[in-house]
Amino acid sequence: MSTAHIIAWGHTKFGKLDHCDIESLIRQAALPAIENAGLEPIDIDAIFLGHFNAGFVHQDFSGAIAAVAIPEFRHTPAVRLENACATGTASIWAAVDAIESGRIKRALVVGVEKMTELANAQIVETLLKCSYVKEEGDTPGGFAGVFGNIASEYFRRYGDQSDALAAISAKNHANGVANPYAHMRRDLGFDYCRHPSDKNPFVAGPLKRSDCSLVSDGAAALVLSSELLSGARTNAVRWRSRAQVNDFLPLSRRDPTRFEGAAMAWRRGLDAAGVSLADLRFVETHDCFTIAELLEYEAMGLAPHGHGARVILEGISRKDGKLPINPSGGLKSRGHPIGATGVSQHVMAAMQLTGQAGDMQLDDASIGAVFNMGGAAVTNYVSILEPA
Repeated sequence: MSTAHIIAWGHTKFGKLDHCDIESLIRQAALPAIENAGLEPIDIDAIFLGHFNAGFVHQDFSGAIAAVAIPEFRHTPAVRLENACATGTASIWAAVDAIESGRIKRALVVGVEKMTELANAQIVETLLKCSYVKEEGDTPGGFAGVFGNIASEYFRRYGDQSDALAAISAKNHANGVANPYAHMRRDLGFDYCRHPSDKNPFVAGPLKRSDCSLVSDGAAALVLSSELLSGARTNAVRWRSRAQVNDFLPLSRRDPTRFEGAAMAWRRGLDAAGVSLADLRFVETHDCFTIAELLEYEAMGLAPHGHGARVILEGISRKDGKLPINPSGGLKSRGHPIGATGVSQHVMAAMQLTGQAGDMQLDDASIGAVFNMGGAAVTNYVSILEPA
């Protein structure tokens, strides 16, 4: 069990935020987190900033931007972390490692991304840097094309899964209506997600627009502490366990329809926590595309390989099911500003575990999990979390 605690958080709305730059997004997420911890910026020992960037904005060296955003951080150690779409969780891990080593007592973690300044063609090109560029860098449709190819191969082997993918999308959009931070708070319904239309065309293989997460701007922040603080405005959350497993970057070197690294991360995380899937009350998982959530059902052990559809079609992963998955709406509804996603997922989990999730709140949210991945299940992070 970790000695690091989540004692406070902050979160901007996700979306196309035309009048927000990186500095303002950091400020909007970080200052409420610090205030809710009952602290001042001077009380923070180190800053861990997750920012994928890769050309989304011209400014790099973004760890140093924290002090531009909040001048009180002028002399506070700060570092920028990057690990593709798992950048946010990589930043959290670095902060937890620093606390557990005894080097620091209190850390600020901020995940941030500004994606919408680029034209669509440039966004596609930038996101493909999360693939193995030598082999996959020219994939039509960009990262949607990468997952479209995964979906096509899965369909070829196990039959048409369009009903399941539409049900996953409809579930997450219905859940996202209750999330005040979500990019799209709209219940699209199964029929809209199931049938192609002018507003919902196919974009890559069997994936339609409703199967793809949104290109978003936004930031999320956590304050982590080695000790519980009396001045914090909410109860704390702690890690029961955490696990990271990597896999080959090139899809050509593995079975693209199996998230084997993710499955290993889940096994290690659950074993280290001394719990089973049946003990979990919810999961926030990385649904960058609906086919990803379906494969993650199999990776976490909810269904055998090739049978992930049953999890959604039997209602297991719905908000009123045996294991609600993405009660926040997930990346599909909330949005996917790359560097912010992993931090946002942990904020959503902390809100559930402390009874602060508002209209998203589940009954008996006593233990939960977060799964965040970079690339197509290349770097895989599992957090098992509980109230402190």
